[in-house]
Amino acid sequence: MKTDLEEFEKKIGYTFKNKDLLTEALAHSSYANETRVCRSNERLEFLGDSVLSIVVSKYLFTHFKHLPEGELSKLRASLVCESALFEFSKKIDLGQYILLGRGEELTGGRTRPSIVSDAFEAVIAAVYLDGGVEAARKYVLGFIPEDLDRSSAKALRDYKTFLQEIIQQNPEEKVEYVLTGESGPDHDRLFEVEVRMDTNVIGRGKGHSKKQAEQMAAKEALELMGYKY
Repeated sequence: MKTDLEEFEKKIGYTFKNKDLLTEALAHSSYANETRVCRSNERLEFLGDSVLSIVVSKYLFTHFKHLPEGELSKLRASLVCESALFEFSKKIDLGQYILLGRGEELTGGRTRPSIVSDAFEAVIAAVYLDGGVEAARKYVLGFIPEDLDRSSAKALRDYKTFLQEIIQQNPEEKVEYVLTGESGPDHDRLFEVEVRMDTNVIGRGKGHSKKQAEQMAAKEALELMGYKY
């Protein structure tokens, strides 16, 4: 674990006026519960998710004027999904700066996509609260690939969006994701999810986060339907 906040600020290209915001953004719930020195980053993650979505949406709307709404949604989904945020996080070595409790530290929490991607969103929120919309926009867009197009975005594999686009061709059909099981210790939970269409199970998936489990369920549904994505 690296605790040098100034070093991290140099990596992200932003200096905080309120250092407590950055500390909170990096604090996983396991650390917050053990130390009681700060809040966890869960609330900031909630805000960061929205800030990320609006920044990316405006960017795509402005730079891809030829694309219809469906293609824009697909492109956005590929940039804000867990796997994409995890890849972005590697550019700033975010995992090395996250504050973790002992259990998470010992079980590889620094490299767990769900933990790292959540912290990535929390840092976005911290930048937004500390420096405003423009600072957040500049920070987020620094991770958008310069050669972004539909083919490069496809590689990030957002199975849920692709499945939804297929189902929408039949407006009367409805899809929902249902959590059917949880197992394992708190620091290494395994979630099981079913994706259902009009109460019929069309796919099942497992993952160390609910988002990941939902993606795997959608992936199985697509494969069973004969789609290659």
